[in-house]
Amino acid sequence: MGVIVVAVAAVLLVALLAWLVGVYNRLVRLRNQTEASWAQIDVQLRRRLDLIPNLVETAEGYAGHERATFESVAAARSAAAVEGLGTADRAAAEGALATSLAKLLALGEAYPQLKADGRFAVVQSELATAENKIAYARQFFNSAVQSYNTAQQSFPANLVAGLGGHAPREYYEAGAAAQDPVRVSF
Repeated sequence: MGVIVVAVAAVLLVALLAWLVGVYNRLVRLRNQTEASWAQIDVQLRRRLDLIPNLVETAEGYAGHERATFESVAAARSAAAVEGLGTADRAAAEGALATSLAKLLALGEAYPQLKADGRFAVVQSELATAENKIAYARQFFNSAVQSYNTAQQSFPANLVAGLGGHAPREYYEAGAAAQDPVRVSF
């Protein structure tokens, strides 16, 4: 009888440990997915940052007296390029950049020669593609955060999460300017 009790207790203990390991590993996998999806947002945002100098350079040739617009774009680009920003700060910086980019792209409407410039059109097209990829990456990131936070906060996984140091992640909440993405028209 004593051997059976010990065997049942051992099986239950092994099952409990297997469950704990499974829950912990799932939380780690979901956390890593949020980090990978954040890295994808970062890649797309950096791609957009790399396009901006070409756009400004082309526009300056046609609308050199629009100095305030160019300085606004440069300042917003610098703020968005700062390393180590948290999710909310990054979203705010990107929102300011989107606002200044919209003003820069509006110059294409005010200056028909600029709008007709081949380089400007190519950069606008690349920027439109980048904006679409950024929107998709944001959506994927927020989906990954939702999955992680749900798993991390659900009972009884929240007990394992608390022991394993799994904290909730912030959603990428775009500001008003970023919710209305940069309009690129030809």
